[in-house]
Parts: sequence; C-alpha cells; structure tokens
Amino acid sequence: MAEHTLRDKVAVVGGGEKNLGALISRTFAGDGAKVVVHYHTGEKEAEETVRAVEDAGGQAVSVQGDLTDVAQVRRLFDTAVDTFGGVDIAVNTTGMVLRKPILETTEEEYDRMFGVNAKAAYFFLQEAGRRLNDHGRIVSLGTSLLAAFTDGYSTYAGGKAPLEHFTRAAAKEFADRSISVNVVAPGPMDTPFFYPQETPERVEFHKSQAMGGQLTHIEDIVPLIRFLATEGWWITGQTLFANGGYTTR
Repeated sequence: MAEHTLRDKVAVVGGGEKNLGALISRTFAGDGAKVVVHYHTGEKEAEETVRAVEDAGGQAVSVQGDLTDVAQVRRLFDTAVDTFGGVDIAVNTTGMVLRKPILETTEEEYDRMFGVNAKAAYFFLQEAGRRLNDHGRIVSLGTSLLAAFTDGYSTYAGGKAPLEHFTRAAAKEFADRSISVNVVAPGPMDTPFFYPQETPERVEFHKSQAMGGQLTHIEDIVPLIRFLATEGWWITGQTLFANGGYTTR
C-alpha cells in the first residue's frame, strides 16, 4: 500500500508562482514535498515562491514556459525528473478568463482562450500521465461556471468544459497504475484573476450567491487539492465543486 502523504514526493504545480498556485506550492513544500514551480510571465513571483519554500527548509525550482506549446510542457516535466528524480503529483492551476459577449468575441480571442484553457490542460494531463510515478495524483483547476447558466463567459467556461472529459478519460486510462485524476472547480475567487472582468455591482451579486456572502478564497481550495493528493487517493474521474453553494450540479 502506497503512503498517502506528501513527504518526499515531487510535485509539479502549473501556474505555481502566485495566487492559488503559490499557496499550493508553499503548502505542499511545508508537508515535505519537493516542488517545481511553473510560471509563464511571473518570474518575480516565481522567485519569491521558491525563496519562501527554501527559507522554510524545503526544496523548489522554478521553470518558465508557455503551456500552449507542447514542447514546453514536456520541458517542465523534464526539469522535475532531472532535478528531483521523478514526479508524483501534478497540479495545473493555469487558465485565462475573458468576459465578453459572443457577438463581440474575435477569432484570436477564441483561439487564445481555448489554447490556454483546453489545449494546455490536455497536454499537461498527457505529459503527467507519461511521467508520473505509479500511485501518482493529477489535479486540474476548473470553474464552477461549468454548472452555471450565465452570460459573457462563453469562451472561458466553454474552454474549461473539455477538461472534465479529458479528466474522465485519463482517470480510466491511468487507473492500472493507480494514478488518480480529478478536477476542482472553485467559485469566483477573491484574486486579481477575477476582478478585471466584473463591475462592482456584479462582484456583489457573485458574493450574494455563496454561503456567508463571500467569494471563494484560495485558502478554501488548497485543503481540497491537498486531500486529493493524499488521503483522497480513492477519488478519481470527478469534478468537485467547491464554491460555498454558489452553484451546484
């Protein structure tokens, strides 16, 4: 029976430099994991996250890459193997949000949104499936908009929707190696990722739809991802909505 802890495990965290990804990186390291902190443009934040891990006595390395480029996804996992000898956990928090009416969305915006939210997610899953040790854990970040009926987010929710199907297929295909594959779908999160898309009035509306009248906090999501990477190993192929009752399915 595999040990269901993070001690001495190696974790790759896509978008691990800031916001939710940074908290995952620091939490995993605090529990004894070695962490590969991926970033796209946030070099300063990645350096700060790695430094925080090292200052706390852990081990971490940062890797820059555009995950819509499959070669760079492979290089990310190559770095984990070359630096730490293998990979046990892969968490992908990367994504791009756009709130725009369908009639105003350009082809370039569509391609970019699906590149980040669907293509990058697919090939992150693929490479994780190739490179993870047996009894590994894969967690991807979805969105509670998958269970919502709303306007404006066609390319964001639409681009995230395939992730559920990728995850179900991967859970079946990787099951013989005891690798679990899941999606965590938060509600609107209190991070800089959210606010540029919304008016103050809509922010208040989103808050009103969740328990306690608040947005989802990154601190609400990290324990769930940690659980899926450890004691929750028997959960696989699922989308877990963690949103304070914002929406359900």
